[in-house]
Amino acid sequence: MVSVASALEQLRVIAQSQPVYRLAEAFSAAGHEFALVGGPVRDAMLGRALKDLDFTTSATPDQIESVIAPMAEAIWDVGRQFGTIAARIDGETVEITTYRADSYASDSRKPEVVFGTSLAEDLIRRDFTINALALRLPEMKLEDVNTGVDDLLAGQIRTPASPEISFTDDPLRMLRAARFSAQLGFEVVPEVQHAMSEFAERLEIISAERIRDELNKLLLTADPVPGLRLLVDTGLAELFLPEFTALRATQDEHARHKDVYEHSLKVLEQAIELEHERANGAVKPDLVLRLAALLHDIGKPSTRRFESGGVTFHHHDVVGAKLAKKRLTKLRYDNETIKAVCRLIELHLRFFGYGDQGWSDSAVRRYVRDADSQLERLHILTRADVTTQNVRKAQRLEFAYDDLEARIEQLSEEEELKAVRPDLNGEEIMRILQLPPGREVGRAYAYLLELRLDEGALGAAEAEARLRAWAQAEGIGQ
Repeated sequence: MVSVASALEQLRVIAQSQPVYRLAEAFSAAGHEFALVGGPVRDAMLGRALKDLDFTTSATPDQIESVIAPMAEAIWDVGRQFGTIAARIDGETVEITTYRADSYASDSRKPEVVFGTSLAEDLIRRDFTINALALRLPEMKLEDVNTGVDDLLAGQIRTPASPEISFTDDPLRMLRAARFSAQLGFEVVPEVQHAMSEFAERLEIISAERIRDELNKLLLTADPVPGLRLLVDTGLAELFLPEFTALRATQDEHARHKDVYEHSLKVLEQAIELEHERANGAVKPDLVLRLAALLHDIGKPSTRRFESGGVTFHHHDVVGAKLAKKRLTKLRYDNETIKAVCRLIELHLRFFGYGDQGWSDSAVRRYVRDADSQLERLHILTRADVTTQNVRKAQRLEFAYDDLEARIEQLSEEEELKAVRPDLNGEEIMRILQLPPGREVGRAYAYLLELRLDEGALGAAEAEARLRAWAQAEGIGQ
């Protein structure tokens, strides 16, 4: 948190820049109120880098368009029904929204859009006091309708109106509270946490897409774990991620196995650390990896068995992948993301045992083939999955995986491992065996692929000889 004076100076610099100055003057000349609002003001007060500039105004959408038309290089009608007009001015993209006073009906998934009549009314209906700050322009007057500045100084998240009213108006704000607590390192005040628990079921009126988007924003923060804990503790996660909350119920009071819930959060933390280490910090947060880390053990509750005084979770990787697919589909994730996350969950145990048994080159080739485009993520997830407090065991697993990666790199240099294919393609198989397209060509292709994985590159002549011998034994072709 910077001083108020420093924050105001930063805001003054922004207000005097293009296109902000031109916009402020234009709206003022047209007789409309105009203000920088929300996140930019908050971030300036915190000394954080400003990304997007959000503006609000007393002008209606039609009036906004009329004011900005003479100076805009382009105008987008991105959400007129919601009061928002976007434009490119002096090379910068801006969004300007009419004062809002939205609310939800008791059974509606969408807010009823109501335009407000004053800046104070707009601010009091915003999600949290730290976002209910505005800088009137061109007057350069800071507006704080509640305790926004005080809460920024205290590192607290509270609602401008009562949390009951706020969360009734827009239940998604409960998820946003968790996200901001993680993003800013702030504490959600007790009365807000209590309301999150009390009104958790209200989240059921929110669309899966909006919940998914807010979950993504939380997972992509630098440290999502505090926000995830809050969602679980308040019961909110149970409504959209019950497979994860079930991990806490898998805790074993007799300590026959590790705490799967805490382990999963630790794996997520370690995966995020490895994201940065392996890319020297120059990498965008990886949503697929973080989802896989969070969900990698969700198959354990349904596969837990107590046997001979111990506990097993046989096939929890396969079960977990199926559960993840079902859950991510319900949350409307795209097919590519679902496929990648589920593949990582399915493969996350494949490595364990490598250090004890040693793998043949064939097994290494299959590991790479099965991981395919997810190989780097699988490297990170597998390493992050080691949370043992036994230093010697952790070191042994780390050295074993170092060895595996070295072997993958060596084989990749020798064989172009990431593009492992049979020595003969489908057309060549059909020509050699005089087969039309069909199932038998697929069987022949699979046979040659297995040879390639087991023995490496054979060369066209040897592959043809082996193919003919196999086909004869199978009674295929000529």
